[in-house]
Amino acid sequence: MIDTTEAVIDLGDMDVDTFNEFAIDQGWSDGFPLVPPTEAKVKAFVEQCRGDNAPFPPMSPRLVEPTLENIAANAVMAGAKPEYFPVVVAAVRTILNPDYNLHGTLATTHPCTPMLIVNGPIRHEIGINCGSNCFGQGARANATIGRALQLTLLNVGGGKPGEMDRATQGSPAKYAFCFGENEEESPWEPYHVRLGFDASDSVVTALPSEPPHNINDHGSTTGIDILTTIAGTMSQTGSNNIYGNAPMTVAFGPEHAATVHRDGWTIPDIQEKLYELSAVEVARVSKGNQQNYAERGQEIRNGRYYLTPSPADIQILVAGGPGKHSAFMPTFAFTSVCSERVQTR
Repeated sequence: MIDTTEAVIDLGDMDVDTFNEFAIDQGWSDGFPLVPPTEAKVKAFVEQCRGDNAPFPPMSPRLVEPTLENIAANAVMAGAKPEYFPVVVAAVRTILNPDYNLHGTLATTHPCTPMLIVNGPIRHEIGINCGSNCFGQGARANATIGRALQLTLLNVGGGKPGEMDRATQGSPAKYAFCFGENEEESPWEPYHVRLGFDASDSVVTALPSEPPHNINDHGSTTGIDILTTIAGTMSQTGSNNIYGNAPMTVAFGPEHAATVHRDGWTIPDIQEKLYELSAVEVARVSKGNQQNYAERGQEIRNGRYYLTPSPADIQILVAGGPGKHSAFMPTFAFTSVCSERVQTR
């Protein structure tokens, strides 16, 4: 029997296949093959963050304090490259912010998962996909940074599916959900600058979100028409955002963004319009839910339920490539936007 509580586990002569079978038996696997985290590989990752000495808060649900070494072991297993590791560390710090509500996002039956938005120079330095198919497959950085965080939540925090991760159905985004803002094709200030960071900062922002919901609009030729389509797609009676307690994200495709900007829409203008147009009329909500919401003290204004606390809680950014599509990502109902600078050596 191997004592898996030890900081370093001697795996003997295990080859990759044997290690993967062992990892599955230990409950370390997300179902995909893992890279064995040798001491040499872990050390190479930690070396990328040797100047980051701030302690980590305990990680729910086990309340174990992460270390650079055990985060690095999970990043190695995820298939990441050492140069990705500062982004992984920033992501871990982000979801450990109390405002993120990590315990709540794991204990809920809602299918939320950490959505990681990366801004700044590091996107191009390590090859994070910000353009076509940025939510999908094909980019090692996107896939393995998101996966490294998920494995850390599993193996350090103890967020095991069906036990502490209580999602009723979950989603494929629980494997990995990481992308970069397409700052180069955005007609507005980069998202992280609007959050108060410098343009030269590399920043990771996390929100516990559902996977992207596509917004298809090939017919609209004006900004207001595109915003009408986006708001109509956001306006869901079954979304957790109908509780009106948390932010959500709208990722404009570059073509939609260009049209909206051409017609003079600023970010605050867009937020205000989407806030009003996406509010759900009470008549669309079932009687049972109306009673539920009344018992929760949810406010009805103008005969509607508003989906975020304020217009500013609709996060606006640009992501993706050519095509007349945008996306929105509803969130868990009790959370906040949390961001961290990426610290490299």
